[in-house]
Amino acid sequence: MNNYLKLDQWNIIEEGYNTDNVPSSESIFSIGNGRMGQRANFEEAYSGKSLQGNYIAGVYYPDKTKVGWWKNGYPEYFAKVLNAANWIGIHVEIDGESLDLAKVKVDEFQRVLNMREGHLSRTFKATLNNGNQVRVDTRRFLSIVDDDLGAIRYSIIASNFTGKIKITPYVDADVVNEDSNYDEKFWDEVSQQSVGNTARVTAKTKKTGFVVTTAMLFEVWKNGKLLNLIPINSIKEKYAGCEVTIDIAEGDELLIYKFVTNVSSFNHPLDELSNVAQRELEKARKKHFNQMLHEQKEAWAAKWEESDITIEGDVAAQQAIRFNIFQLNQTYTGEDERLNIGPKGFTGEKYGGSTYWDTEAYCLPFYLATADKHVARNLLLYRYKQLGKAIENATKLGFKNGAALFPMVTMNGEECHNEWEITFEEIHRNGAIAFAVYNYTNYTGDKQYLEDYGLELLIGISRFWSQRITWSEQIKKFVMLGVTGPNEYENNVDNNWYTNTLACWCMDYTRESVEHVKSAAPEKFQKLSARIGFNEAEETSHWKHITTNMHFPESKELGVFLQQDNFLNKEQILVKDLDPSQRPINQKWSWDRILRSCFIKQADTLQGIYLFEDRFDIDTIGRNFDFYEARTVHESSLSPCVHAVLAAKLNKMDKAYELYLRTSRLDLDDYNCEVGEGLHITSMAGTWMSVVQGFGGLRVVNQKLYLNPRIPSAWQGFSFKIRFRGSVLKVNAYKNGVEVQNFNNQSVPVVIFNKEYLIGANDKIQINN
Repeated sequence: MNNYLKLDQWNIIEEGYNTDNVPSSESIFSIGNGRMGQRANFEEAYSGKSLQGNYIAGVYYPDKTKVGWWKNGYPEYFAKVLNAANWIGIHVEIDGESLDLAKVKVDEFQRVLNMREGHLSRTFKATLNNGNQVRVDTRRFLSIVDDDLGAIRYSIIASNFTGKIKITPYVDADVVNEDSNYDEKFWDEVSQQSVGNTARVTAKTKKTGFVVTTAMLFEVWKNGKLLNLIPINSIKEKYAGCEVTIDIAEGDELLIYKFVTNVSSFNHPLDELSNVAQRELEKARKKHFNQMLHEQKEAWAAKWEESDITIEGDVAAQQAIRFNIFQLNQTYTGEDERLNIGPKGFTGEKYGGSTYWDTEAYCLPFYLATADKHVARNLLLYRYKQLGKAIENATKLGFKNGAALFPMVTMNGEECHNEWEITFEEIHRNGAIAFAVYNYTNYTGDKQYLEDYGLELLIGISRFWSQRITWSEQIKKFVMLGVTGPNEYENNVDNNWYTNTLACWCMDYTRESVEHVKSAAPEKFQKLSARIGFNEAEETSHWKHITTNMHFPESKELGVFLQQDNFLNKEQILVKDLDPSQRPINQKWSWDRILRSCFIKQADTLQGIYLFEDRFDIDTIGRNFDFYEARTVHESSLSPCVHAVLAAKLNKMDKAYELYLRTSRLDLDDYNCEVGEGLHITSMAGTWMSVVQGFGGLRVVNQKLYLNPRIPSAWQGFSFKIRFRGSVLKVNAYKNGVEVQNFNNQSVPVVIFNKEYLIGANDKIQINN
């Protein structure tokens, strides 16, 4: 763990300069606006260890896959979001010496991510090798109001000298991806231009042909007066800059404003990119920094109004949940159904920025409850519109008749992951996508989505499951052979309990959905059936036969569901008996040793119990929790939150709190010593689940909202807001009870502590426990 950050309810604060922390801080202090994101790289030169990162949503490259042993069905590429043009660069040279924080003496360094208002600030004092001292104060943000724009205010004060400062704001598209398989550069230059106080570079991705224009304009103010400067304009390959040299005396302040736009052919007509960029810069020039910053603060205030969680009496927990919510809102806004959420968001290159099952299993609940329903609906439409590709993916693997296998990793619906035990075997992702359809319709009541889109997707997935199973003559049951569950420390197993459970649920839910659509929208049902060749009687009968005859491994003796067949053949060592020096085992042990151990990377059987808890009594949940928590090393960021929700349900509050802190402060405290690679954006939604579903006890059962709040001993209370079927509710939980406020103009039924109440329009109810 690395706990160099100060505790604060609304800010992430780094005080003091340590080059060892630079890569971590570049991730933690990242900013974004849903359309693009920027790691917290320095504006001035930095020759130390750094991952320069600026990422633009929807722009990707199919990097050629490296595979030692090619297998049928493998994709030919791994899609990745590209490191795009460096737009923040401001080269500073003082009396001929470059301001480079890896080469100068740095004092009084502070960096602050203001989560309430959505901007990043940095201050420091630097003593150059020539003895000159400067004080620098910077602030920047990516606008969520004008989401093609970013803005920087960069102040330099000469502390002890009179001399010359050369300032060069620039745009540089000659960038690389750290994760390039063949050290290939992914951008070709289209054009560059530097005129007056503006510069522009247009670059095109190889293969995919996305075109991005990055343009900037700048101003320099001296002691509060705008300077009329004639820059020296320079261009070179993929680079355009503007150089100005200014005389400065001791005590003088130079203030550089830099406004930048990133516009892409993903969002704008190709032949309009230059004009769009010019219009965006003109908009920024007219509004200027202070107005843009004011609008940013107001927009973030609105976001916090609908998604904030407050925790009383625990600053570490409060800071953590806000950091997670802040990053989720920076990463995805839900306004574009072509976009999704990568595991690292806009904060790093690991996992390529592609879409995983994390979105449906972890992120959807957050957006369902904290935003208008169109945001979550767009996440589902993203998958529906890739259904054709999912059918192609399944066809490549030998499935037929419209069976759909959604990809483990994708940008455009095509599978682009090349580890066989995941590409071919981690098929539970199909079930997560089906469950998202249920989760959305159950939470919002929007059955029209099911009629227009959802049923077709469910049929494709159920067709896949019905072909993926095998009938076992030996046990006279259907079995699922050769799979990998969420716990990736088990590969190529038979009858993973979670996968079997999810597959059967999918086929049952599809049958229910068929009945609904056939009744509610018979014409739509008939047209769909004809278009996809759906034989209702034959296919639904087959699905029912499978689900009523599926094999589910369990131990009658222990009273637990077994993660897979023969799990108890493994040596049953508990995590508490592991030598701490051997943790994390994925960095200390061979893969062979991990696979032979009983240790679990992340929630697997418990993932299924979490999704379908209404099927199990509290004793069954408790036995399985105790058995699997003792064997889970939580070396996946997606694991602790599920365990936290179940621990809270079981009233194991100390364990729930421990797991909450682990998931919520995973990046802030760098539990896995890897935060420099980027943040764990999708697991951050699990942090929200830990509070709202775990400590808040939020559930939707039989069309009704259930709340059963429990408070960790370290907290005095907590509160959160949720949207539910057109209503906005605020839940205030405290030691002796709960208050629920209804902000809607109509009454809302809510079940609190298992008793139903009707909360009047714009009224509130207080319940003591």
